[in-house]
Amino acid sequence: MIDLKKERIIITGGAGFLGEHLQAELHSLGVPPESILVPLIRDFDLTGEQAAARMYAEMSPTVVIHLAAEVGGIGANRDNPGRFFYANMAMGLHLIEQARRAGLKKFVQIGTICAYPKFTPVPFKEEALWNGYPEETNAPYGIAKKALLVMLQAYRLQYGLNGIYLLPVNLYGPGDNFDAATSHVIPALIRKFIEAVRRGDDKVEVWGTGLVSREFLYVEDCARGIVLAAQKYDGPDPVNLGAGFEITIRDLADKIKRMIDFQGQLVWNSSKPDGQPRRRLDTTRAAELFGFRSEVDFDEGLRRTIEWYRDQAGAS
Repeated sequence: MIDLKKERIIITGGAGFLGEHLQAELHSLGVPPESILVPLIRDFDLTGEQAAARMYAEMSPTVVIHLAAEVGGIGANRDNPGRFFYANMAMGLHLIEQARRAGLKKFVQIGTICAYPKFTPVPFKEEALWNGYPEETNAPYGIAKKALLVMLQAYRLQYGLNGIYLLPVNLYGPGDNFDAATSHVIPALIRKFIEAVRRGDDKVEVWGTGLVSREFLYVEDCARGIVLAAQKYDGPDPVNLGAGFEITIRDLADKIKRMIDFQGQLVWNSSKPDGQPRRRLDTTRAAELFGFRSEVDFDEGLRRTIEWYRDQAGAS
């Protein structure tokens, strides 16, 4: 077990949604603020080898938690397949290679649920990761991330690098990305319904058919899971981080509509893509290997997220 209070921890993407919650989780464990290092993109473009090497040289980490990614919802993935493949592949490639050269104590790679095959049997077991091609709209992103699992496994075998690979399901919570062009489904729906109430609209358009299902993990739970894995897990196998449930997008939209008290109609635009048909993870491995189970009830997590966005948007 690694005592993180004694380590110098780089969090790539540490200023982002999950990164800020991960910093808070580390602080709650007693990790000193000066031991948590967050490289900013203006200083370190980690898609470049020289910048990655300079980050290791200047910050001297003993642990790296690689959260940084270029990603978005279905629309953003569809519009940026080349960029998302290159940026995510390049960042991980350089960071893992420089970790080997630096003799890093622990490398934690955050993967993506998008790496799973499009028609993975539910619940998704880690053993199914290679049993087919990912859903087409996010395949470039998912495959780039999945290639980093292979790299970590190869580096463990050849160089003894203690690199682990985690697969969080879709995250949500306070601080999420609510941008209309790039947000995922929960923040997108919250924003649409709150703005519709404010304007007095009588309908809201929702992408797809609403028949596909998703699983969601509250961001603070995810941060806790990452910290547990960083402390306790040292193995080559990928590990799911999830809440172990699924909900259809139609039921999700109805739930958020009721919580926000939008009285209008939902209009489903079936010309827009649905994405992967179903998502629900088998979370047995995380519980067995490092004792992680989700704790925040989904309705409570949604309530906190809605309240946060209302505060930020100045909505009543």
